[in-house]
This record gives sequence, structure tokens and C-alpha cells, in this order.
Amino acid sequence: MTISRWGLAFAMVLAVLGGAAQAEDRPHGQASGVEFAQSPLRVVTASGRGHAFTVELAETPDQLTQGLMFRTHMKADAGMLFHFGRPRPVSMWMKNTLIPLDMVFIDQTGRVVGIHAGAVPHSEAVISSPSPVLSVLELNAGTAARLGVKAGDRVEHPWFKH
Repeated sequence: MTISRWGLAFAMVLAVLGGAAQAEDRPHGQASGVEFAQSPLRVVTASGRGHAFTVELAETPDQLTQGLMFRTHMKADAGMLFHFGRPRPVSMWMKNTLIPLDMVFIDQTGRVVGIHAGAVPHSEAVISSPSPVLSVLELNAGTAARLGVKAGDRVEHPWFKH
């Protein structure tokens, strides 16, 4: 499960009470209960090359808590973009997340400030942003390396002030 600090207690209660349902066999492998809007997003590397994605948007408390947990797969050009309301230190984990992910930490201007590559499914290890961030972009593990995404690169999306 991907989660911010403020949602950690809520997520632990859900896990203890068994409140999260297993994902049904749906087209996107989405767990039931929480809906996500989709939006185009572009990652531009230092070389100037742009990479297009269609991302699901997580910004409500329920969406931030649910994240990509219980998903069985994600398309190569898909991802999830988390919005934390204001720049702040963010910590996440992978409990109840079934697919390995890259976590791209993004400041309010859309600049990549760090990447955690290959987050391990089901891990309860805390993954923290290297500095305050507005958003985290989750992609399939290996995507950041394959595309050459590094700190300093730019993410283009309406949530960021360029």
C-alpha cells in the first residue's frame, strides 16, 4: 500500500479490521471501493525527450490511502500521481501492493527531486522523500531507469507550477 504519514494510522486500522477487499478481475486490476480520475502526464528528461503516461490521480484521503494496493498489474504507460496538498516530507510503504514500483518524488514546480527504484511488493519498509514534495509519481518498477529519468528532470502536469 502506498501511503503518506497522516494516513498510516488509518491504513493500519483498515488492515487489522480487514477493511480492504481483494482486487476483483477488472480491466485495470483496480481494487474495489475507490475511484480515480485519469489524466495525461509527461516526464521530460535532461536530454529533452518526453515520455507520455496516463496516470490515475490520488488526492482525497481515501485515494491517498488506497493508492495502488491490491492491483495485479499496470500498463507500461500508466501510473498513479499522488498530490499531498502542499510541499512536505512524505513517507510511503508497499504493504498490500502487489506490483513492484518506482516512486518518483516531485516538488511543486514539477522537478524530480528523487527516485526510489524497485519498491518491493508487500514491504513495510518506509520509503521517504529526500526533501519536501508536492507529489509522488508511481510507475512500474524499472521504468525510471529504462527512460533515463533522474533527479532534476521535469514532470509536466497541471498540478505543477512551471
